[in-house]
Amino acid sequence: MPDSQPQPPHSSSPASSGDPAALLLCGARLTDGRTVDVRLGGGRIEAVGTVGSLSAYATRVDLSGYLLLPAPAEPHAHGDTALSADADGPVSYDPQDVQRRATEAALLQLGHGATALRSHIRIGDVQGLGALAAVLQARRALRGLAELTAVAMPRVLTGVAGVDGLAMLRDAVKMGASVVGGCPDRDPDPTGYVEAVLEVASEHGCPVDLHTDGDDPARLARLAAMTGGLRPGVTIGPCGGLGRLPAEVASRAADQLAAAGVTVACLPQGGCGGAERRATAPVRLLRAAGVRVAAGSGALRDVANPVGRGDPLEAAYLLASRHGLRPEEAYDAVSTSARAVLGLPEVRVEAGFPAELLAVRGDRLAGALSLAYSRIVVHRGRVVARTSAVREYCNTPAAAALDLPRQGRTELS
Repeated sequence: MPDSQPQPPHSSSPASSGDPAALLLCGARLTDGRTVDVRLGGGRIEAVGTVGSLSAYATRVDLSGYLLLPAPAEPHAHGDTALSADADGPVSYDPQDVQRRATEAALLQLGHGATALRSHIRIGDVQGLGALAAVLQARRALRGLAELTAVAMPRVLTGVAGVDGLAMLRDAVKMGASVVGGCPDRDPDPTGYVEAVLEVASEHGCPVDLHTDGDDPARLARLAAMTGGLRPGVTIGPCGGLGRLPAEVASRAADQLAAAGVTVACLPQGGCGGAERRATAPVRLLRAAGVRVAAGSGALRDVANPVGRGDPLEAAYLLASRHGLRPEEAYDAVSTSARAVLGLPEVRVEAGFPAELLAVRGDRLAGALSLAYSRIVVHRGRVVARTSAVREYCNTPAAAALDLPRQGRTELS
């Protein structure tokens, strides 16, 4: 469950640092250019001070040469189909296979930095509620490493065929799906589908997260009117079709979504099984209208994107390089805005905020998004993943002149 609000920082006296799980992150660089020490305890940031100023009986982690950031979050994953692209024949929905894939996918994304994930899970048809049960089991196995929440995605919710889907959606929420969603565009009655989802969400106080291409302005207008002001929140995505509409029409739709408080989760790295086409929503237009835009990964090496990486920093890189967002805006889409979609509290590298952090080799955010290879991930105040990358060059005059790291065991000619 997400925390409610950032708590006041603990005392910075040495007595407060007796927690054996306390961490002292030493020599980290912040995005404002400062180099600091950061003390963590009780799952929160206890203190931030100049290098060497924080005395603490704590495990020390040297972050010299690293940029320290709020950890990313993954607002749009598909754990039930992840890592299935190489399977022979149809995707297996055997519970053990789904649990293994969902767990491995979450750990891969954790290694990239995402300490919280929202996974859309199909229910109904041949898999029934089995895939959901398997992902919920994966969630329990991941406790302490990452926060995984499940979105129940029924196929049809209207007409005679939708009766079973609606009953199964209610059962899914009782099982532990904390978000309700699906693909209204694929239902014979898209408006009726949304109405059914909103009814279940209202009954259980759940957030709503719907797949839509966003290429029908009338349908978007109805959705905005139906969901306006709904708490705890409505997210739609990937909305790639919104970018194919005439500029004036797209701008009007963006204004309607902003007025309704609807968040758009775009997929810069590719599509997903819940979207008909691959395209990225017009993020600059949406942001200009006041729409909160988060960025997710979508397909992670399944048939919808066999080379999907599930890397939030790659998503931010694409938003900056292809869509013209400043690095800070692009990173916000995979961190602050993505956490807001998941109902999680904001993270800042300041005392009192949750200790959900990502250290990336580099000294500027733009460089980190460009070459984010080495990473250290902190969840609930402890290091949960490390990725180290070493680059060496053969012994040549050019490498020697630039003092580049050279290969230690064999020399290439």
